[in-house]
Parts: sequence; structure tokens; C-alpha cells
Amino acid sequence: MTIHSDPIPVTLRWAVRLLRGEAVAVGLIALWLIWADLTAETTVGLTSALLVTAFAVAGAVALWALGGALARCRAGARAPAIVLQLMLLPIGWYMVQGGLGWLGVPLMALGLGVSALLVTPATNRALGFS
Repeated sequence: MTIHSDPIPVTLRWAVRLLRGEAVAVGLIALWLIWADLTAETTVGLTSALLVTAFAVAGAVALWALGGALARCRAGARAPAIVLQLMLLPIGWYMVQGGLGWLGVPLMALGLGVSALLVTPATNRALGFS
């Protein structure tokens, strides 16, 4: 009998990597938004700007935390992670409609891809779903 040092299946490991990558990307956007808020010449719309920045920070933290929870095989993290991934579909769709198809299509594919990784049989077994 062989004892595996890494019981996490490759599908779950890739889902975690992609979630963490998304967290880093959203975190970089949040840093840019913080810089933009601090260097803005006017304070018109400051409340809206701060809310958008807070939303980006919260998104980065949530993606990172969900990735960590899934890396520890916490089954409860799967549904919120899938919800965040499915949120990329309307975002990508509106990007395509707005002429940013080069970014919208890959975002939609990323959301569907990570969602698919999170519902594969190997991931289900690792998270304790039968």
C-alpha cells in the first residue's frame, strides 16, 4: 500500500491555483484603485470611488481565502467559489458587448473552467461529496 503525500487531486490543485491567481489580479486592480483614489484631483464621487475600491479589496480577499479553504479540502468553500466564478459570465458578456471581447471571452472561459474543475469527480471525492 502506498501513502500519497499529496491527497489533493490535480483538478482541485489547479482550481486553487487559478483562484489564487484571480485573487492576485484583483488585488493588483485594488492597489491601482487605491492609488487612483489617493491621487484624484477632485472629490466628486469620492464615496462611489471608495466603495468600488472596497469591493475590489473584498473580492481579492474572498478569492484568496476560498482558495486556501479549498486547498485544505473544506467542502463549504466550493459553492461560494463557484458563485464567484459564475459572476465572471455576465461581466465577460458585457465586456464583449462593449467591444472588449479580447478580455471578456477569456474571463468567461476562466469562470467556466474553474467551475468545471470544482465539480469534477476527483474534486468531489477530495471534498467529501459522494
